[in-house]
Order: sequence, then C-alpha cells, then structure tokens
Amino acid sequence: MVFNSIPFLVFIVLFFLVWARLKKNNSLKWLWIILASFLFYAWWDWRFLFILIATGVVDFFAGKKIQTSEKKSFLWLWISLSSNILSLIFFKYSPWICKFLDSQLNSNLYDSLPEFSLVVPVGISFYTFNSMSYTIDIYRKKVEPARNILHFFSFIAFFPHLVAGPIIRAKDILGQLTHNRPLNSLVILNGIKTCIWGFFQKMVLADNLAIYVNEHYSSVHSYSDSFAWWICIMAFSFQIYFDFNGYSTIARGIAKLCGIHFKLNFNQPYLAHSFKNFWQRWHISLSSFFKDYVYKSLGGNRQSKIKTEINRWITMLISGLWHGANFTFIVWGALHAAFLTIESQIFKRLKIKFPHILIVPIIFLLTNLSWVFFRANDINDATYVFLKLFEFNLNINILKTMQSNVFLWLIISLLIVFLPKQWFQKSIFKTIGFQSLLWAFLCVACVFLRGPEQQFIYFQF
Repeated sequence: MVFNSIPFLVFIVLFFLVWARLKKNNSLKWLWIILASFLFYAWWDWRFLFILIATGVVDFFAGKKIQTSEKKSFLWLWISLSSNILSLIFFKYSPWICKFLDSQLNSNLYDSLPEFSLVVPVGISFYTFNSMSYTIDIYRKKVEPARNILHFFSFIAFFPHLVAGPIIRAKDILGQLTHNRPLNSLVILNGIKTCIWGFFQKMVLADNLAIYVNEHYSSVHSYSDSFAWWICIMAFSFQIYFDFNGYSTIARGIAKLCGIHFKLNFNQPYLAHSFKNFWQRWHISLSSFFKDYVYKSLGGNRQSKIKTEINRWITMLISGLWHGANFTFIVWGALHAAFLTIESQIFKRLKIKFPHILIVPIIFLLTNLSWVFFRANDINDATYVFLKLFEFNLNINILKTMQSNVFLWLIISLLIVFLPKQWFQKSIFKTIGFQSLLWAFLCVACVFLRGPEQQFIYFQF
C-alpha cells in the first residue's frame, strides 16, 4: 500500500475514525497503531510481516536484557545487531553475493537460494535501522527500554515511517506515544497542508520527471544527445529529491495528525555550500544514523587525520552499499567520500574559501554527476552516460528537448528549490486569499497534473 493510492486514502480515513476514539487510552492506542501498521505492511506481502515481528521481538527483549544484565549487556547488544544485520544480508545481499561468487568460482549458489530470498521485503533497511538504533541507544544509556511490547511495536511499526523513513530514534518518539497531545484546528490544518505538499512533490513533480528519466535510463544506449543527458541527470536530481522529500513530508503530516512530531528530514540540500553541509541537509535521519552509529563508532574524528579519513570512507561505502546490492552504489558512496576528503584535507587545510554564489552551483553540479551512478542500472550504463555528457557531440537537438514536458517540470523544480525563502515571506503570500488559492491549486494539481503512478524510490532500499 503506497501513500499515493486509493486503498491508502480509504485506509487513512478508517485509521483516524478509530484513532479518534482510542487515542486517550495508551494500550488501545498502541494496539491500534500496531494492527493498522501490520495491515499497511502486509498489503505488499503478508509473509514478510513475520520478519518485522521476529526482529522486533528479539530487539524488545534484548533491550530489556541490556539494561538489567550489566555483565552481558554487550552480548545482548550483539544478539540484537546480528539478528538485524543477518536478515538484511540474507534478503538484500545474498542473491548479489551468490551471483558474484558464481561468476568467480563457476559455482551454482544462486540457483540453490530459496525463492522467497530473491525478493527484498519492503522497508527492511528502515525498520531494521530503527530497531538497531533502539538497542544501541539503550546500551549507550541514552534511552530507557520500553516496558510494554505494545509500546515498543507502536514505535517500530508506526506506518508513516515504516517502509521509507524517516528513521526515528526511540528517544524522540517513545515519550510522544505515551501522551495524548491535544489537537486544535490549527494543528490539524498544518498536518493536512503538510500532507498536500508532500503529495504534490511526489505525484506532480517527481512522477512527471520520472517519465523522461526512466525513458533514458531504461535504454541508455538508445540516446546519444549530450544536451538531453544533461537534462536527464538534472531531472533525476529533482525527481529523487521530490520523491524522497515527498514521502518524508507526507509521513510528517500524518504524524502531526496523530499528535506526534517527526523531525525535518530534508532541509534544502541543493543549497548546500559544502558536501559536509549537503549531508547535514539530505535525508537527515539516515545521514545522522550513519554518523552516530557507524562513523562515531569507528572513532570519528577523534584519532589521526588518516584514521579520520578511513572512518569517513568506510562510512560512505557502507552508506552506498546500504542503498542496494550493486557496484554502482559503492561507486556513488566512494565519490562522496572523495568529495568529503578533498574538502576537508585540501580546501579546509589550505583555507580556500569560495563565495556561496559560486560554490553552491559547483556542489549541485557534482552531486548531479554522482547521481548517475546511483540511478544507472550498472557500471557500463553509468560509464556510457558519462561519456555522452562530456562528448558534446553534434547529435544535439535542443529544441526537441525544450519542447518536451520535462523542461516545464524542470523550470518549476528549479524555482521551488532555488528561490530564497525570504521571497516567500512577503506579506502578499501570507494573505488568506493567496493561501487559499495556493492550497486549492496544489490539490487540483495532484488530481489533474499528476504523472503516471510510480512507486516511491526508497521502497527498493
């Protein structure tokens, strides 16, 4: 079940009809969240629901043991981490590993895998990360374990963030789930407006841009126009941003309507003035997860400069591999590691500074180029795209590209992303009349200007 579908609209109406009656009773509220979330998740494939339940049960009891068994707390932490990591490896990476070994050893491992292991359970990377952060934070004494298994599962399985984030920390949400925050008309209105803005980003911007992007990447060798490829990589940059941010925004809006606050997950990343700043703005919950639980666990920047860079590279390579079992993701992670290293060890040490008006476009350009590896089906396709980007061949039809729909959506995307926030603070944009027209337009656009329904990109991760 996806947010941009009719079944979800029916689901969310029924959810809030029951929620309104149960939200004052914690046990009933938690139980309703769990039942609704399990239905939401089982809509894809009910069999994978048992993986979510199994890893959740392990982490719930491991969390209690970590707190009560001081001498064995580290053992229980590793039991928790192992159960999550092994499930990730089995479902997400075992087919890729077996294919690679088969090609190197002339073996037959891939064919011996059980059929159900060839399908990646939706959202497995997200709910395992949520669960892992829970037990790690208990071990680090940053959070108290949930006393009630219903309380724990209402946090882990809460459907707005279950399958594509944002990654929610236990310390941020467990307390909120025990309180019945009163909702006034302003909070409800803000929640609805947040959802509408998320739907517009996904259904109108991302899905329309996806038409052009998918057409080119589905058969890269059929296109040799350099200009068209530059338009394509920029279109994907905005598609992936509006797709990711659209989902996170809808999730935040639904949570608001439940009286629960999710932290901002994207903060104008394409206005970043450094790659470090980019990762402070892009998918913040995921970036902070890797920073807190991988980079800092390796030692962070508390050791030598060489060890700091090694830690950074390991973190970025793991981040790339987390996105999928493909060498393209590893290259993407390596590129960002290289950008960060150059930035910290060359520009920072030499105290080289560029004005924001110059550095922001450079960061945006390099980010666009790195997305090629993220989107391409394999290394060969990515290499071909790069060759065409810098070939500047004579097979260029600028007029044809400018006449396509993608050009209109690119202009709208550029205006939304790069116009200064201060511009929207003018009094005319705050009037009731303008606000009413704006939100009415966004609703109408979601119905009549939406692109072909596309699955959220992060569902594959």
